Amino acid sequence: MPVSPRTAAISNVYAIVVAAVAWSGLMLQYWLILWSGPIGYATVRYFSFFTILSNLLVAVVATSVVTGGDWAPLRFWRQPRVRGLAALCIAVTCLIYTTILAGHWHPQGPQLIADRVVHYLVPFLYLFWWVALLPHGTLVWRDALRWLSFPLVFLLWTLLRGAVVHEYPYPFVDAGQLGYAVVALNALMVGAVFIVLGLGLVAIDRAMGRYGRT
Repeated sequence: MPVSPRTAAISNVYAIVVAAVAWSGLMLQYWLILWSGPIGYATVRYFSFFTILSNLLVAVVATSVVTGGDWAPLRFWRQPRVRGLAALCIAVTCLIYTTILAGHWHPQGPQLIADRVVHYLVPFLYLFWWVALLPHGTLVWRDALRWLSFPLVFLLWTLLRGAVVHEYPYPFVDAGQLGYAVVALNALMVGAVFIVLGLGLVAIDRAMGRYGRT
């Protein structure tokens, strides 16, 4: 169900905030990771974190709204299914980091700022935007399964890259330490999280589309 003109106007302004915060966090994190080695290696390593990819997805979706226009690529990123995928990925990013990863390291200084932005602030801002200010009612239950293709491609890339450089972005996908059987089990559990949260987002979308709002 479409939102009211007033809500749409607020949403467009809010999108500027989401885009600005997401791009700022991404650029700060990229600047920090450049210190880890040559620029080519550091850049590939940067894009090998799911946190970066989910924040980038949020940044592009918000930017597509900010820029407006009817250019086909912009329309693609404004699709409800793509916006829903961004909501799912950034929610999983926050959940997995908070429950599993946060206790494994203690960032300081600029890294602490980047850490809080990409893992907490961007998820909160985007999920609020998605729930409260974007139109709803067009997602279907199959979308929760379609969205699995994104983390599946990430997993395949992670394992292929890890087999070559012997480096993994997260301890629960470290096939060198855990073995592929354990990594597969961990991937299934994370996949279940994606499905449950994805179904929850579809349910929210359908409920809000059904009952409407002003």
